[in-house]
Amino acid sequence: MNTQATDHTDYSLAGRNYALALLMIVYIFNFIDRQILVILQESIKVEMGLSDTQLGLLSGFSFAIFYVTCGIPIARWADVGNRRNIVALSLTVWSGMTALSGLVVNYTQLLLVRIGVGVGEAGASPPSHSMISDYFPFEQRGTALSIYSMGIYIGILIGFLSGGWLNEYFGWRLAFFAVGLPGILLAAVVRFTLREPVRGMNDDPDVKAHARADSLFTEIKRIWAFKSVRYASMGAAFNAFVGYGVLNFMPSFLSRVHHLESGEIGTFLSFSVGIGGAGGAYLGGYLADRLGKRDKRWYVGIPALGTLLSAPLFSIAVLVQNLTAIWLLYFAATLVLSTYLAPLIAAAHAVVGPNARASASALIYFVLNIIGLGLGPVFVGLISDNMQPVFGDESLRWALLIAAQAAIPGAIFCWLSARHLLADLGAARS
Repeated sequence: MNTQATDHTDYSLAGRNYALALLMIVYIFNFIDRQILVILQESIKVEMGLSDTQLGLLSGFSFAIFYVTCGIPIARWADVGNRRNIVALSLTVWSGMTALSGLVVNYTQLLLVRIGVGVGEAGASPPSHSMISDYFPFEQRGTALSIYSMGIYIGILIGFLSGGWLNEYFGWRLAFFAVGLPGILLAAVVRFTLREPVRGMNDDPDVKAHARADSLFTEIKRIWAFKSVRYASMGAAFNAFVGYGVLNFMPSFLSRVHHLESGEIGTFLSFSVGIGGAGGAYLGGYLADRLGKRDKRWYVGIPALGTLLSAPLFSIAVLVQNLTAIWLLYFAATLVLSTYLAPLIAAAHAVVGPNARASASALIYFVLNIIGLGLGPVFVGLISDNMQPVFGDESLRWALLIAAQAAIPGAIFCWLSARHLLADLGAARS
């Protein structure tokens, strides 16, 4: 049964801004609950006797494989069903699973509840992206999606800051309870205060005229046939490989190599990643909207430049010894790296049309998370474990340095996407 809204009246400015703000807050909770594990993992490792590879599997591949596997069918549901209700249900599931993480007694149990977090979080972004693209016209979508994407870095800021100090004074179990339970209350706010927008209400007639809703596999095949979307997905994946690979092990690096306590690490990373990432996320969408008025290829050109610049900045950050220099370099690297997501999503949504936007976001997230979140942390963990007999704690430094170079193929894929974007936009309307 199609439960999308039937009220075709455009939202007021206040209504659209409220919807965007509320969805961003949901995304903040998404990343608090996802990344809280990263700041707690050294304490968990000591208590449970885990290896770096196990930590990488816990925060990376095991989470990502269920996140992306569930993401595509949930997104297709969102393309024909009520997106608001899907977001509210998903938020309830992942928040409950985060709280349960504080009750586990062994690695297997923690792995299972983190899988539950991944399943819940699979229903967050694709439906939200689809709604935002209905709330706002194309020329404002880059900025709107960038504001939404700031939730990633605000969530990391809150998660690292609160998790670091809660862990230091009260232990890692209480930290999971403290960040998980409030999400269940937020889910009720989403369900009862957010309106479901009309699909395509801000699209031009040509886009709506060619909109269609095919079966899941037919739709995915159609979306993947657009070379700009295909290459953008790969660019996003290698960008995320660097982001997750480095970020998920940066607390361990600062603890082992620079001997900082968890509270200091949480403060250090919360501001460098939180403020730098949020600023970069907004800047990416804003610049894409401004420059895209003259040439729409900037929607993938901005991510290409940002991804490329991040490689040397991350590399120097893990090599230097001065903590102030590390903070500034990591801040700058995160700022440029985080410009990628909103412009790429906005470009893909323009290509695929209003009846496939959640599916397009899910497909990009599938590739992004399998390669980026799934393999990035595991890669760093494996390299660190294998180099540890020779380099000791310094092995993590070299593993992070190697992972940072994945930004180079990420930039190349974004550039390839830009080469095909105009042709794909034309094909989508013909």
